[in-house]
Amino acid sequence: MAAMTTLSVGSGSYSTQTSLAKQHKPLGSSFNASKFVNGFTGLKAISSFETESEASFLGKTSTRALQALCLPKLEPKQMSANPFQPRASTFKVAVLGAAGGIGQPLALLIKMSPLVSSLHLYDIANVKGVATDLSHCNTPSQVLDFTGPSEFSNCLKSVDLVVIPAGVPRKPGMTRDDLFNINANIVKTLVEAVADHCPDAFIHIISNPVNSTVPIAAEVLKQKGVYNPKKLFGVTTLDVVRANTFVAQKKNLKLIDVDVPVIGGHAGITILPLLSKTRPSVVFTDEEVQELTVRIQNAGTEVVDAKAGAGSATLSMAYAAARFVESSLRALDGDDDVYECSFVQSELTDLPFFSSRVKLGKKGVEAFISSDLEGLTEFEAKALDALKPELKASIDKGVSFAQKQAATAAASN
Repeated sequence: MAAMTTLSVGSGSYSTQTSLAKQHKPLGSSFNASKFVNGFTGLKAISSFETESEASFLGKTSTRALQALCLPKLEPKQMSANPFQPRASTFKVAVLGAAGGIGQPLALLIKMSPLVSSLHLYDIANVKGVATDLSHCNTPSQVLDFTGPSEFSNCLKSVDLVVIPAGVPRKPGMTRDDLFNINANIVKTLVEAVADHCPDAFIHIISNPVNSTVPIAAEVLKQKGVYNPKKLFGVTTLDVVRANTFVAQKKNLKLIDVDVPVIGGHAGITILPLLSKTRPSVVFTDEEVQELTVRIQNAGTEVVDAKAGAGSATLSMAYAAARFVESSLRALDGDDDVYECSFVQSELTDLPFFSSRVKLGKKGVEAFISSDLEGLTEFEAKALDALKPELKASIDKGVSFAQKQAATAAASN
């Protein structure tokens, strides 16, 4: 595994950016504690942002860049100073599974990003209409459609970031394990194509069960000789989005200010919100901790049941995935202050893959925020121990699947 830095910012919980900056000792000349606090919330706009767009999935910098594109008559003096100004229309993004329930709203949200120059939409059917529809939106990125494996090469050529929401959705009574056989094969096939045509791209895996599909993708990339653990991500942003929303509602907080790190995996008890690390600092009763943790862990089922057979969490998933895409694009564009939670190859625990907060950069994962796992409450520590066996089993299941498929293919040849 390529070397990665473990970045520690201390285990204390502080209510203001100023107190955090003052009470933490410097960690080296290149680390700025106040910058970390401003950046670790991903795409949430900083609270000083004055327009109504601050609650958008687009962050402060991207919103202003988009605003500049849409409102060219504004004088420069009317636009407030911004420490990071992204270059417009820079990157190529491919969405594999773009005609599906997640793929369509996700493609729309990505189309809004001023950092995207070209949006490539792939699916096995019905993608041409989605692309035509999106192409009518007056944002700068070009939209192109690609149908079927024969068009993989053109779809993925020179792409900087690939998002994979392809797969079957959950239905009432269906567990994430029920999705495994179908979605495992889909992810394997798509990642093989990525390995062949854009091996240096960031790869975002949405297809469930993420706890198994990310290890599958890693094995496929290893077999192809192009695995870079810094650039393979399981998208767990939805767990953070839900945790932020539920905590803000419970504690009557301004949602834009709330950030709850979520560690572990992306299914059931493997999802562990660290409520003790919530910013701003919040006091929870034992009952609130139990209630919120269970709701965050079961939020996907909450949506499946509410839709009564008509689908799963597509809109919130698209929103969360778009946030993670935008964070990755900001990092690729040179923003050195981007932090998100993601399920990645990790050495923070004894598990080979683990979701935690990471610092993103041009080359992918630059650092792990190890302090999130320090000073856990008794409840969180026990929950972490409890999730490990289940998460390990899911990881092993993915690895075993990929290795078995490779052995079968080798034997047939």
